[in-house]
Amino acid sequence: MKLKLIVSFLLLTTCFTAFSQEKQKMAVIEKGLIKISIMYPYAEGKTFNMEYYETKHMPMVAAFLGSNLTKYTIEKGLSNGIPNQPLPFMAIGIFYVKSLSDYQAAIGPHINAIRADFSNYTNISPVILVSEVIK
Repeated sequence: MKLKLIVSFLLLTTCFTAFSQEKQKMAVIEKGLIKISIMYPYAEGKTFNMEYYETKHMPMVAAFLGSNLTKYTIEKGLSNGIPNQPLPFMAIGIFYVKSLSDYQAAIGPHINAIRADFSNYTNISPVILVSEVIK
């Protein structure tokens, strides 16, 4: 009985600690940050090299952003929210920055290099959405 109680306590403590750490990770994305979403729509015959995007392209762009960048994420599309419907996006890259004007100033001089790198990982023209984190 005592052993079961100890095991239950340890399990509960471990779960609470893991939840607290995950909550801290989510807190990094603050209200007021600018979110730049680069979305690659799915279409028949289109390709996307996730390994290259993850190891080369996104780190390259992130380096241009410097201290304005707070975080970036990469998402791989898996399915549509509606069963048996086509995948809406093959991938989405997201940058969280403090200032839109600083983002634009950092990207501007490198836009040709960024666009030239597209052919190394995709034949998709991305859709870009710039938004503000509200909550």
